[in-house]
Amino acid sequence: MADKARVFIGFDSKEVVAYHVFCQSILEKSSIPVEFLPLSLSNLGSVFTRERNQLQSTEFSFSRFLVPYLSNFEGWSLFADCDMLMRTDIAKLWDLRDDRYAAMCVKHDYTPKIETKFLGQTQTKYEKKNWSSVILFNNAKCQALTPDYVNTATGLQLHQFKWLESDELIGALPPTWNWLVNEYDYNEDANLVHFTDGGPYFEEYQNDDFAEEWFAARDRVLYVAQR
Repeated sequence: MADKARVFIGFDSKEVVAYHVFCQSILEKSSIPVEFLPLSLSNLGSVFTRERNQLQSTEFSFSRFLVPYLSNFEGWSLFADCDMLMRTDIAKLWDLRDDRYAAMCVKHDYTPKIETKFLGQTQTKYEKKNWSSVILFNNAKCQALTPDYVNTATGLQLHQFKWLESDELIGALPPTWNWLVNEYDYNEDANLVHFTDGGPYFEEYQNDDFAEEWFAARDRVLYVAQR
């Protein structure tokens, strides 16, 4: 059987369209089967009991770290924020899995240019900012991410990968697999673009880089054949 990509995507009730367009952009380009698993708070029941704090910009800020547990600590899983657009075959990303690592991500080294992002949310600044917005989890090596730990650890412990014994267990993905719109200059070769400040579905970001591609994907989501 062909390899299958298991993809968890953060779902936020304030940007529902983002989830579906991102799925579409993955699905229409993928050469391998893809299993989509939305990380929606309404589906997590008693597994995720953590109360939301005012610095969380999305509903999945912390639930993303349940991915290894939800995968039964088996195989590999991909987590990605919903405010993204895939521009190439996800199989190319899936092929980058390396069993030497417990997790793999783009190791951004930047300071956000803005203080406030979509819906008036504070743009927090911390070491390893945006590393956790795309993570390839080698689930068996992420045993520390139990529901109890995810529900009680601090935000920085989670987002700075403190649940790993060493940063040497974090593999590096090429920057094109989490290209930050507006934070980075336009790159035609970006594989996976991230509308980290705000997606084109918010009026103030409708003219950002890659917005036209996002709207085209949205139109394909809405496509119905006519007689």
